[in-house]
This record gives sequence, C-alpha cells and structure tokens, in this order.
Amino acid sequence: MRKLALSDEILLKIDKPARYIGNEINSVMKEPSKVKTRFALCFADLYEIGMSHLGIQILYDMFNQREDVWCERVYSPWTDLDAIMRRENIPLFALESQDPIKEFDFLGITLQYEMCYTNILQILDLAQIPLLAKDRDWGYPIVIGGGPCAYNPEPIADFFDLFYIGEGETVYFDLLDVYQKCRKEGRSRHEFLIAAAKIPGIYVPMLYDVTYKEDGTIASFMPNVLDIPEKIEKQIVMDLTESYYPKAPVVPFIKATQDRVVLEIMRGCIRGCRFCQAGMLYRPTRERDLEMLKRTALEMLKNTGHEEISLSSLSSSDYRSLNELVTFLIEECNRRGVNISLPSLRIDAFSLDVMSKVQDVKKSSLTFAPEAGSQRLRDVINKGLTEEIILKGAGEAFEGGWNKVKLYFMLGLPTETEEDQKEIAHLAEKIAERYYEIPKEQRNGKCQITVSTSFFIPKPFTPFQWARMCTKEEFLGHAKTVNHEIKEQLNKKSIRYNWHEADVSVLEGLLARGDRKVAGVILKAYKNGALFDAWSENFDNEIWMNAIEHCGLSLDFYTTRERTADEIFPWDFINIGVTKKHLFKEWERAHQEQVTENCRQQCSGCGAACYKGGVCFEGQN
Repeated sequence: MRKLALSDEILLKIDKPARYIGNEINSVMKEPSKVKTRFALCFADLYEIGMSHLGIQILYDMFNQREDVWCERVYSPWTDLDAIMRRENIPLFALESQDPIKEFDFLGITLQYEMCYTNILQILDLAQIPLLAKDRDWGYPIVIGGGPCAYNPEPIADFFDLFYIGEGETVYFDLLDVYQKCRKEGRSRHEFLIAAAKIPGIYVPMLYDVTYKEDGTIASFMPNVLDIPEKIEKQIVMDLTESYYPKAPVVPFIKATQDRVVLEIMRGCIRGCRFCQAGMLYRPTRERDLEMLKRTALEMLKNTGHEEISLSSLSSSDYRSLNELVTFLIEECNRRGVNISLPSLRIDAFSLDVMSKVQDVKKSSLTFAPEAGSQRLRDVINKGLTEEIILKGAGEAFEGGWNKVKLYFMLGLPTETEEDQKEIAHLAEKIAERYYEIPKEQRNGKCQITVSTSFFIPKPFTPFQWARMCTKEEFLGHAKTVNHEIKEQLNKKSIRYNWHEADVSVLEGLLARGDRKVAGVILKAYKNGALFDAWSENFDNEIWMNAIEHCGLSLDFYTTRERTADEIFPWDFINIGVTKKHLFKEWERAHQEQVTENCRQQCSGCGAACYKGGVCFEGQN
C-alpha cells in the first residue's frame, strides 16, 4: 500500500482532497528502482483544469511507453493546501508515487496561458527547487517548459533550464537519451545543457545573451557558446495518424473541466485570422486518418467509461471526413448512451444539421464568433465571415429550434473605430430581428442573445504582433460604447452583454510580449502574494503594478507602443515555418482591408510548405 504524502488530518481539512491522492483509473504505476529516468509532468493550475489538457495526456502516455522512464503528474495545490504545505514544510509531490518532485530527474511544465506564470513559481517553491535556473545543480531536477507560451519564453527564461519549442512527440526521447548518457558519464549540469541545446527544438536560455539599444528594444540575441544554433526550429509531427495518442487516458476522481474523451481530429488551421496565434503556430494543417479516429474513439470510450466524446481541433468544419466521422459516432454513441460534443464548428447548414442530430436543441446554445461587428473590421482581421453568412446561419438555427445564441467579439482591434464598436450591438439586434421573423407559433419561447467581448492582445507570431494595445481606460471606454448602444436597441431585453476584465488583459499583453527583463516583475509579484492570477477572485492588479514600478519598467513600452517594421522581437530567434516577412505582408494587407484566401483556396506563401506535408501538399504528393 502506497503511503500518501498528506496525512488524513490534512486531507479532511482541505477542499476536494481527491485532487492530491492519485491512484485514478488508468494512472501508471512503476517500480522506481526499475526505471532510469523519472519525469514529473506539471500543469500549473488546478487538478480539474490540468486533467482536461490533451497535450499532457499525450505526453504521459508516450513517456510511460518507455520501460526506463516513469512519468507522473503534478498540479498546482489550491490556496488552502498551499498554506498548509508551507507551514508544515511538506515538499510538493507527484500524484502516482506521492514522492517529492525535487527527487525527480525532470520537471516538465506546460505553459498554456500567460496568467499561470506565478503558479510556475509556486510549483518550484513548494517543490523546494531554487526559483532561478542559475542557482540549481545536479541536486535538483531539470526544469523544462513547453506548450503555446513557450513560443515567447523570454519573460520566464530565468526560471527554466530549457524549453521544448513545438509539438512534444518528436525529440523528447532524444533529450532523455542525452540526459541518461551525460549522467552515466558523470558530466556536469552545464555540459548536459550544452548537449541538449544541440537537439533541434531545444532552447537553453542561459546559453544565449541579449543586448539592448538605448530605447529598450533588442539590439542582438546570440548564443554564448560554440556549435549551438542561432535559431531554434519548431518541432512538428507531420504524420499524425502514426504518432502517439492515448487510448486509455487517466480518469479523474472528481469532475474535471472537460469531463469527457477528447478526440483530436487534426492540427492547424487553414483560415489565417490575423489576431490568432494558434492559427500560425500550428501550420501546416494536418489531418488524422478517419479509420484511426474511429478505432481510437471506441477504445477510449471503452477504457474510460466517459459518457461524452468531444472532437478537438481549431476548426472542426475544415476536417474533410467530418461527415463520415460524425455519422459513425452518432450510430456508436447512441447505442452506448454517449453524448457528442462538437466545438469550433462554423455555423453553416451542414454544421447545424450535424448539431441537431447530436445535441438537445432545447438545452443548448449556439456559439458564433464574428470577432468584429462591422464588415470592414472583419476584413481587417481576415475573419472570412460576412453579415449575410452570419444571419443565414442564425436564421437556419432558429428555424431548427434553437433560441439561445452566444456571440463573441474582440474590442481594441487595429484600425477599430467607434462605429465598428457600435456595429456589435447592431449585429446582435439583426440576429434578434431574424428570430422574431419566425411566426410566433413556430418559435421556441423568447430569444436569448449573449454578447461577450474580450480585449484584443497582440500575440507573438501573428500579423498583429506589430500592433499597439489599448490602455485599460481605452478598453473600458470601448465596452461602455457597446453597452450603451445595446441598450438603445429595440430588442434590448433579448440581448445580454458581458465584457472581460481590462486590467487582466493589459497584464496578459505584458507577459505575452515581454522580454527577459519581465522575469523580475513576475518574481516580485509572486513574492508579494500574486498567485492563481487567472482566477478573478485571486487576481490583484495592484501587486503587479507595484512590481512593474519596483523593477523600473514601463508598462506602455510593452503594451501600447506600436512596433516598427525592423524591430527585433524577443521571440525572433524561433523559426515556426511561417516567415516574419509573410506576417508583415499580412499586417500591411490588414491596413488595406484586404482579405487573404484560406489555404485550400490559394497558397499565400506563408513559409509552412517547408515542412513538406499537410495542406501545403494536398493533391501534390
């Protein structure tokens, strides 16, 4: 019987103790003495959120297929347990073995969103690992970061020994082999880091030096040792069908955020929205084989007992075998009493037909994401949606029995005017009008339209990375404009309006676009009490503003400043396939209000064809 890291007394005191005990169905147990390398895979947020993360599920399965590796999981303890662990000096532990993380070889942290950065420091602190990479020796694990935020690792570079840039299925085993060899040969930690830096996709921050110009922008970014690359190459899996995919993911004891089987049908997106980071990072679009997906879906349902399956991708409607896959799943899931979830669908006739088959129309709401209220601004962001398409989709949905619609927009987009903001209210009104055009006897009660606006953040590796960001005051002013205009509409009782927190968005802009100097801000904010910043009840903007002031940095320098064409960005040392030249061309096309066709209609020459596969080579290979 395993001994739990937490006593019964502690477990009875804290919220949801099942977060910390491990031993779930499909969790992997191994004998520590029979493995060479122990890897703790961490999601720096609550168990319920981390357990829903597909990337971790894939890596957990992949690592544990190696007999000489034992991969275990760790998540951020909530604030109640955090206080107890500090008071009683309990080191952070892995769920499977309940052993302290500091005894492991690797601690791998998934960087899913910027607002978890203080949670990274919490993980290191509770694990009793020095917060700064320069202070660690072989007595501590190698701390490695990966995931979407690793594409600008600089704000958190001081805390990590290395970063894995790109998709985890390609060179992780090479890294583990190099590690085992270095340890066997008695090499120093520094020698291992140099050897690791020679593996494609591995970035070791301490082996690179940054210099700055007088105005604070970057002058140079270069390696400080010989024979390591100046540019880090993104890792990408071109054959998804043959790559790793978990057939028996771990089933949580408590309800996770997404308590269901996740079936990833493809990676990448053909659309090219200019604000969207994922659409650029994950190019080119690659699909999984239909027959492989059918087999995997049935295996996962059998091995987990989940009552829902979700199809995962950036734009499910673009998966070419979607019709066949959904038809198969409807048949199989109906027999098993399993629900099907279809996020990220475009609202067209096909999608509505599919959804009406798999969803209870009365209970569910439809989601549209026009992102901008006016056609002019939708062309600027290259959304590829016309008002006609939106109203046609909404009309068909209403006639199909739906009466709840969620609309998502962004405020503060480049070139946005007050008129563009007001058009958000006008579009919501037109959709409501479309509902009331249906004869009363055929309507399904009252219409409910929920308008939500988030605030635009210019992210790295997008055409909008040159854009300025709005101030908190500007953002709130835009939201006020939309709110006032909605209240002026005839159908205002049918329209509800929510907007995001402006100060969180501004801070996210700093963390997303920051350089190495921002690490000091994160460290200071953490030491002054910042934790679980993604949770609105825990977020304290004052702590962050004081930390920025303490470090002598300007928030405006990172957020509201528009970048010049020739500026070196903190992330320019990473090659994602899509060229900076292409991104700038799209930035210029945005100002010209020119739409760029999607990848299947016409190649825009973005550079992702260098990977020699996916959508770039469809029909040519």
